[in-house]
Amino acid sequence: MPPQPSRKPTGTRLAIPLVLALLALPLVTAAHHSRPAPFGDRLTVHARVDDQNPGAEPVEPALRAKGRAVEAYDVGSGEPRWTYTREGRRPLRLLAEPGHAFTLWSDGLVTDTERAGGGSVRWHRAIPESAPWLRTAAARGGAGVLQPLSAGARMLAVVTPHRIAAYRAADGDLRWVLPARRGCAFEPARSLRREGALLVAQPCAGTTTSWTSQVIAVDDYGRIVPGRTPLGNGDLERGRGGGSSPEN
Repeated sequence: MPPQPSRKPTGTRLAIPLVLALLALPLVTAAHHSRPAPFGDRLTVHARVDDQNPGAEPVEPALRAKGRAVEAYDVGSGEPRWTYTREGRRPLRLLAEPGHAFTLWSDGLVTDTERAGGGSVRWHRAIPESAPWLRTAAARGGAGVLQPLSAGARMLAVVTPHRIAAYRAADGDLRWVLPARRGCAFEPARSLRREGALLVAQPCAGTTTSWTSQVIAVDDYGRIVPGRTPLGNGDLERGRGGGSSPEN
């Protein structure tokens, strides 16, 4: 009777794939942790608010640009609470509002960070055609680009030469866009607030354009024009839905 070929026990055959899977698990885990953060984000919390002032009413930190970082720090002690950096980028402008830390970055990205404790970066929004302009002297380092549109900064306007875009602060939702008139350009640094309206200069190359068309007034619903009937900006507190449709 010819000899029968030897067979490995069934348990051994099952164990080999299991061992290989266990050996591969640390490699998979390491690969997961080594993935780069979206947008090059690095958010570091240094001190919790309740650790610094147990039982006291929390006071939101102040903001400053320190080197290539946004730093939130305690107003009384000067100690940092959290630091936010983005790889290869630097913050140009900061806007501190209740609950929000808005930042304009050198690559034209706008971010909103949870201000009190630095718990998260809520949203990122890329502003079209802004990065090359921000590198020019005409941009004045992003002066006037970030503008609150309503009480408590429920809406944020981002003003660049080509357009004004309004975002809902809670989630970064784009509510309306107002393009500059043809042959004209917005100047963010030449803006002021008057009785709830944001006035932005829009100088034009031609001489036939009236001076009234070279100053644009907007609020959280869009451009302010006589007889407008805005549809709303999605603010649940006002009980309205939809987005406004500003005319140029």
